[in-house]
Amino acid sequence: MPLLLISGLAGEAGRYLADKLRETGTAVVDYDLRRVTEGVVRRRLRQGPLDALTTLELAHGCVSCTVREDLLPLLRNLARQPAVRRIVVRLDEVMDPERVCWELRHVLVGDRAVTDDVEIEAVVTVLDAATWLADALGDDTLADRDLRGAPDDERTVAQLTLSQVEFADVLVLAGSAPDAWTAAKTGAVLARVAPSAPILDLSHVDSKALRVAVPPDARRGEPADPHGTLLHGQPPLDPDCGITVLTFAAQRPFHPERLHDAIDVLLDGVMRTRGRVWVASQPDVALWIESAGGGLGIGHAGPWLDSPDGPAWEDVSAERRTLASLRWHPVWGDRAQELVIVTHQAETAEIEQALQGALLTDAELADGHQKWALYPDPFGEWHEEPCDDDVTAPARHDVNTGTGKDDTP
Repeated sequence: MPLLLISGLAGEAGRYLADKLRETGTAVVDYDLRRVTEGVVRRRLRQGPLDALTTLELAHGCVSCTVREDLLPLLRNLARQPAVRRIVVRLDEVMDPERVCWELRHVLVGDRAVTDDVEIEAVVTVLDAATWLADALGDDTLADRDLRGAPDDERTVAQLTLSQVEFADVLVLAGSAPDAWTAAKTGAVLARVAPSAPILDLSHVDSKALRVAVPPDARRGEPADPHGTLLHGQPPLDPDCGITVLTFAAQRPFHPERLHDAIDVLLDGVMRTRGRVWVASQPDVALWIESAGGGLGIGHAGPWLDSPDGPAWEDVSAERRTLASLRWHPVWGDRAQELVIVTHQAETAEIEQALQGALLTDAELADGHQKWALYPDPFGEWHEEPCDDDVTAPARHDVNTGTGKDDTP
C-alpha cells in the first residue's frame, strides 16, 4: 500500500496539500498536537464519506508512544481494506518524520513491521516561503511559539524545521518570499541542506506531479545512518548569499573538556551542524552532534567498527564499509572526526581553529588510552527517556546552553 508522509511547520499549507491529494481510494490521516500540554492528541481520518475525529489520551505521558500505538495499527488496518488504494498521513507541525519512519520500519505490530504492509513512496515537507528562512536562522524554541510536541519539549524551531527539510524527498513551497533577497537566500540554504530534494510550488502540486518529482535515489523514509555520508546529494561548496558549507575532518581524538569549551562556535552564526566525533575518554563509541538555532544535541551513535564490541563488517551498510575503508588508520581504525557545518555569519577560519585546538596535542596523544580515560568528561552522563518502553530513540545529552532532541516523534 503506497504511503505518503507530509511534514513541515507550515501547518495550514500542509493540510491544504493533504486535501489536494484526497482522491478516490485515498485515506487521509491528520495528527494534531496543539492540545498536548493538556494530555490530549487528536487524530482525524477521512476515507470516502467517513470523516472521523478521535481524541487520544497520552500514553504514560509520552507523545511518541501515543502516536506510535495509534498510527501503526491504523496503517496496518487501512492497508488491508480493499477500498483504500493509497494512504496520506499529515504529521503535526512539530513531528519529526525521520522518527516516525524509523518506527514504521522497526516497531512490530503483532509479529511484523508496518512496512511489511505499506511502502513509503515519499516524505514531503511543506515550507512557507515567507517565514521559513527566519525560522531556520532564528533562536526561538518551540515553546516560544506554543508549538511544543510534548510538555517538556525543548527543541528550537530551527532544529525542527531543518531536520524536516533534510529528511524530505520533495519540498513544496507555499506562498512567496517577501523580497528577492529572502528568496535567493532561502534557495541558497535549501541547496546546501537538501540538495537532492526537488522544490515544487504548492499551487501546482497534485498526486501525479509529486510522484514524478520523487528522485530515483530518494531515501523514501530510510532513516539516516549516523556512520554514513554526511553530504547527501551534491551541495554547492561555494559561498552564496553568505551561506557557506564547512567540512571538518581529523584522525585524532578530541579532548573532552576542550571540545565542550569549543562547542560555542557551533552555536554563533552557524545554521546547522551535523556529524560524528571521537572523544578521547570514550574511545569505543561515536558521539553524534547536531546544532541549529542555538540548540545543540549530543547523541550516542554506537560503536566504531574497530571497537571491541563493534558490529561485523558484513552487518553494516556498503556505504559505511566504503567510508571506513577510505579513512582506515593502522592504529585508530575507523575512528575519526567528521562534521558538516553550514554557516551564515560565522568566520569559517575561526570555527576550524577552535575545533583544531580541541584535538589532542602530540604529547597528549603519546600518553595513550589509560591516561585519556582519566580525563574529566562533560559528555559522560546521558539523559534518560521519559517512559519505560522497549523501543526508544537514542539517548541524548544536553550540552552547554543548547537543547537536545527528546523523545518527541
